[in-house]
Formats: sequence, structure tokens, C-alpha cells
Amino acid sequence: MTALYDIPVTTIDGRTTTLAQYQGQALLIVNVASRCGFTPQYKGLEALYRKYKDRGFVVLGFPCNQFGRQEPGSEKDILDFCDEHYSVTFPLFAKIDVNGTHAHPLYRHLKSAKKGLLGFETIAWNFTKFLVGQNGDVLRRYGSRRKPDEIEKDVAALV
Repeated sequence: MTALYDIPVTTIDGRTTTLAQYQGQALLIVNVASRCGFTPQYKGLEALYRKYKDRGFVVLGFPCNQFGRQEPGSEKDILDFCDEHYSVTFPLFAKIDVNGTHAHPLYRHLKSAKKGLLGFETIAWNFTKFLVGQNGDVLRRYGSRRKPDEIEKDVAALV
């Protein structure tokens, strides 16, 4: 079992769990925000999830307020926003930090496995995406500007 599956996470409704329930599936892990210029990517993320979920693929959204305070609301506010505006059905988790001394262990793991532009680990902005294979290996990292439909071929190749 890969360390990724042992990392504690909190669901958007406050339950502590791990990613073990997703073992054997391809994952797209994304730091999301409701008031960001990239927020419309929720639509594409949901479309990817719906298209490939029956083939062993899941999108996991981790709200983050570290970039321009673009996720200021409570978990309930986030859930309501995602439901009302994008009909999000993929799993969402409690708000986390992705950078700095309080960076969530999941993001420490992802960033060390796949560095960003110029070899930096730091997440540059909301909607950075990590593609994880069925065995828990972090395969790809996509910057915020890469839209979900642009990475669909990578998802399709995995599932």
C-alpha cells in the first residue's frame, strides 16, 4: 500500500478518513476555489468525473483559500456553491493549505512526487491538478491553466 492512501483527510462534511477507499482507482486531485478565475473548471472536472467514474476514475476536490482569499466561505458554503452552480458530484474535502508550514500532508506528498515548473514544489495557484495512477503513483502535474478537457487523453489512457 502506498503512503498516499494512509494520509488522513477530512471530508467536506467533517469526517476524518483516508484515501484508502480510492485505492485501485485513477485520481485527479485538485485544489479548488469558488471565487477564482479558474472556477469554471468545475464544469470540466465534473464532466470528466461523470464520463470516467464507472471505469475507475475519481476527481477529488480540496478547497484552498491561500491564493487571493478566493475560497473564504465555510465548508457548507463551498458545498452549496458547487451544487448550485456546477452540480458537482465528485468528492469534496475540507479546506486545506497546499503551501507553507501548514501545508496538508497530502499536498506535501503530491508536490514532492511531482514538482512544478522549473522544479519547484510550490503550488502556484488554485486548480493545480495531480493525476495519480491506480497504484498510488503520482504520474502528472498540471498547472491551473490546463483545462480538464485538455488532460482527458491522459485520464482515458489510464482507465
